[in-house]
Amino acid sequence: MTSHPYSDLTPEKVMDAIETLGYICDARVFPLNSYENRVYQVGIEEEQPLIAKFYRPGRWSKECIQEEHNFLLELQQQELPVIAPIVVNDKSLFEYSGFYFAIFKRQGGHAPELSSDNDLELLGRWLGQLHNIGSSRNFIHRPTIRGADDLVLAEQQVLSSDLMPPDYNPAYTSLMADLTKELQQRYQPDSFASLRLHGDLHTGNLLLRNEELYMVDFDDCLQGPAMQDIWMLLSGERHEQQQQLMTIAEGYEMFRQFPSQELQLVEALRTLRIARYAAWLCQRWQDPAFPQAFPWLESHQFWSQHILSLREQLAALREPAIELIRFN
Repeated sequence: MTSHPYSDLTPEKVMDAIETLGYICDARVFPLNSYENRVYQVGIEEEQPLIAKFYRPGRWSKECIQEEHNFLLELQQQELPVIAPIVVNDKSLFEYSGFYFAIFKRQGGHAPELSSDNDLELLGRWLGQLHNIGSSRNFIHRPTIRGADDLVLAEQQVLSSDLMPPDYNPAYTSLMADLTKELQQRYQPDSFASLRLHGDLHTGNLLLRNEELYMVDFDDCLQGPAMQDIWMLLSGERHEQQQQLMTIAEGYEMFRQFPSQELQLVEALRTLRIARYAAWLCQRWQDPAFPQAFPWLESHQFWSQHILSLREQLAALREPAIELIRFN
């Protein structure tokens, strides 16, 4: 079995990479929780530690990563609360021993309580500004949400991995065919505005520190509808989600019209996330970190629950979309 590229990324190599930028490491290298990339806190002599992010080889092109950095730097310049890469000698993306990497200021914090109207309204304001900036130009190299095409690709990735027990194949393929038909009808990319997005904005990618709310981890930034950055912030029963929408929209509309017409996309976007999560795990199974972290992927229980979740999504797609309730 061939070794995984990350097996060559030793602490010594991490420090050597950082020192090519003019820093002097103090030999303290701590791995941080990250599956897709490898992220480390690196001690620097007589300075605060840095966060070093080593991108998964082969996942993104240099141009893709640079577009992520440029977006972050643009947002930072407009004073949005993001953590942009540190620029050294007019560069934010570096290469060492076959790895692209970037460095960031260390930023602590904790996930916000999105049940708080204050946090939701503040987040709405930041999203309105982010989407204004995101709509000023398109990504050229980053992915675009394609709807049914993305669902078909996820199915192919799952089936080609042979990780799903064979007895689930007929139910899975039949269900994915039905979901694909629904998404072909409900998610038509030409029917809504497409803009640069965070792309993966859930509570795990929000940090609250000293009453400042930061949006972090733009690794999945892409082109698509504004609703992609909104729907994952909703939780609870339908009436609770409607109340959350009202609060987010109140902040959002200080800067930009809230995309109410895109609420019909929420269940389609949720379906894509569920399907692509399983496909992502299957794609990454050769990385030793994944079988250790997700040992249940080959179990009947996981695939039974996954198919049940997709069935629930098929029903949700056929229900009326959630609405934004406005009071005059």
